[in-house]
Amino acid sequence: MLCVRSIETLVDVPLDGAHWDWGEAPPTHVDHLGRACIALETPIATVAGLELEDGVIELDLAIGAERGFHGVVWRLLDPESYESFFVRPHQMGNPDAVQYTPVCNDISAWQLYHGPGYWAPIVFPLGEWFTIRLAFQGSRAEAFVGATDEPSLVVAGLKRPVLPGKVGIMAGRPTIHVARFAYGREAALGAPGPPPAPPAAGVVTHWHVSDAFPEALLHGATTLPAELVAQRSWTELAAEPSGLADLARVNGVRDGRNTVLARATLRAERDEVRPLELGFSDRAVAYLNGRALYRGDDGYRSRDYRFLGSIGFYDTLFLPLTAGDNDLVVAVSEDFGGWGVQARLGSHGTG
Repeated sequence: MLCVRSIETLVDVPLDGAHWDWGEAPPTHVDHLGRACIALETPIATVAGLELEDGVIELDLAIGAERGFHGVVWRLLDPESYESFFVRPHQMGNPDAVQYTPVCNDISAWQLYHGPGYWAPIVFPLGEWFTIRLAFQGSRAEAFVGATDEPSLVVAGLKRPVLPGKVGIMAGRPTIHVARFAYGREAALGAPGPPPAPPAAGVVTHWHVSDAFPEALLHGATTLPAELVAQRSWTELAAEPSGLADLARVNGVRDGRNTVLARATLRAERDEVRPLELGFSDRAVAYLNGRALYRGDDGYRSRDYRFLGSIGFYDTLFLPLTAGDNDLVVAVSEDFGGWGVQARLGSHGTG
């Protein structure tokens, strides 16, 4: 689908302290590659006094080939909750050279949202100036990188609430150079894509998610400690049509509390064994009716140095269900990169 850039009236924002909240460190004003600009290191910098629900932002930047995550943020409600789009110079041309990622409770969910609609295998300039342009409207967004009239990435569907929020720059370290930032209050996007797919057959559509606690409290537990469960508070969380539940919507990782219980009821018409496909990030212990059946570790580089820890239906448990309601609890622990769980119950098995 070709979505040609439209012409909007954009407002340039001066790159000075009167117009920006610089975050951790103010930038240095320098000349770089023939342009007056700033050298910026702070992870997130936002335009002072500006909030947009829909709109366009443009960023002129120059970056090197070093590992980094550089781009733009929008609908930022606080330093821990926002939408982001960034380029990865160290992944130039690879499937994840650029990526859209929502951030909830200070957890960037790049391990949860990956593949088509979230990644794109593009090439962009290094060691010279180029433009990132992001147009967003409702739950849709299009990102353009460099001199192109076709979107580099059409986002499969924005994951955070559609609310006004701040806009700004993601520097992502090391230092980047920024020569221009501009915004507009209207976005003209291309034709919408196909409607979202209905929920996949068998996926768990709703979870009850506990408050967070230290992972060590479950170390070596082959049965789910009743006292630990009784001490928990619970929040209902609907899964996405794919079955993915982003647990960071409920909790962040703070003060060593990196584990939650995600609970669902599985109903069986009779005693039977049924397969359950399970996905999680980063680590999980699955309990059925209080008894541990499985433990897995899909953390970043937990298998080899190239392993990203991206979530998927990669593991299958065979659940000994009893007639009536069965209590499925998955204890999910998080380091970074996305805190999630998904489960899909297979067809009827043996009695």
